[in-house]
Amino acid sequence: MWVEPLTDGKFKFVERYEDPLTGLEHKVSTTLSQNNRQARKTAVEILETKIKQKMSVCMQKSDECTLEELVTEYRQEQLLSVKKSTYSRNYHACNTLMNILGAKTLVSRFSARYIKQKFLKTGKGAGTLNEHLRRFKALIRWGYANDLVSDISYLDKLKPFKDVPHRIKIQDKYLETEELKAVIKSMDVEQWCLVTKFMALSGLRFAEFCALEKKDVDLTSLKIHVRNGFDSVNRLVTNTKNEFSARDVHIQPELLRVCHDINAFMLRRKVLYGIKNCSLFMSETNGDHVHYYSFNKYFKYHVEQVTGKHITPHALRHTHASLLFEQGFTLDEIARRLGHGNSKVTREIYTHITSTLKEKDNAHLDQVRIL
Repeated sequence: MWVEPLTDGKFKFVERYEDPLTGLEHKVSTTLSQNNRQARKTAVEILETKIKQKMSVCMQKSDECTLEELVTEYRQEQLLSVKKSTYSRNYHACNTLMNILGAKTLVSRFSARYIKQKFLKTGKGAGTLNEHLRRFKALIRWGYANDLVSDISYLDKLKPFKDVPHRIKIQDKYLETEELKAVIKSMDVEQWCLVTKFMALSGLRFAEFCALEKKDVDLTSLKIHVRNGFDSVNRLVTNTKNEFSARDVHIQPELLRVCHDINAFMLRRKVLYGIKNCSLFMSETNGDHVHYYSFNKYFKYHVEQVTGKHITPHALRHTHASLLFEQGFTLDEIARRLGHGNSKVTREIYTHITSTLKEKDNAHLDQVRIL
């Protein structure tokens, strides 16, 4: 410690210390009116306290951060490392977690019991809670990997909430052949009618269809080159959902006719609305990507009116898989067409059997003679 006399007659007591994280030298100081033995003793106590405070900030335990502080750090990295659509999804997921668990709660206070109790108190369904749980675990594991969380052992105690199996959930989330025909017949908006046909006959996700450019639909080689997806929330083209989603989808005769119909529809639309320099396979009247929310509303209304079912456009993908099952396609064949990594994924999602297929099984069984 050293002393520097000031012009006003007071004395500044100064001490150096080294930042343990950077190795750089810093100073702390305090000003007293006297420079005697007692003043120097007081100055030493003050400076030691200041240094301890500075050091405690530098060496702060990782799990002393709050959930809000952890989320802030997490978002800063996500901005630089993930797609905008993923960032947006995780941004809202973290907001939900902070609302449920408390933004100011210290991460060190988290326990399996605390998390389960907080989640259950929301009154949400098991499926929703399991989604929250997945996001929470991902956040905490990220914190552990980045030295912001010191203990994550309790995560092993957090088991998924008991939910209805996915195969049961989607058991009626598709359309039978006759239902599909009836829904299409009821549609009076040509654009949405064409989209419905295309998705039912191709098995593409809506995001994949929406991102298609004219060059991606090769009517000569009869292939649809699925290379991108469209994020309807952030209105931007992204990569496909996963590495297996990038694929070539064969254009069968029925789908070929729909592709020609879409080309004719777009030609009329371009002339009528003066759309120029649009590379999209199908676009809105302003040349922009097709609006999911408009189609979703229209599709759900007509399906409910015709069949009484409450389903979204994604059900057309389930429908496509179900109809292929009916026609005798194998799980591996369907998995490749849908862009699943392997047939196990397909089996887990599409193991529901349509009533038509059950009737065929029964009819086949009637012909069997065992004894």
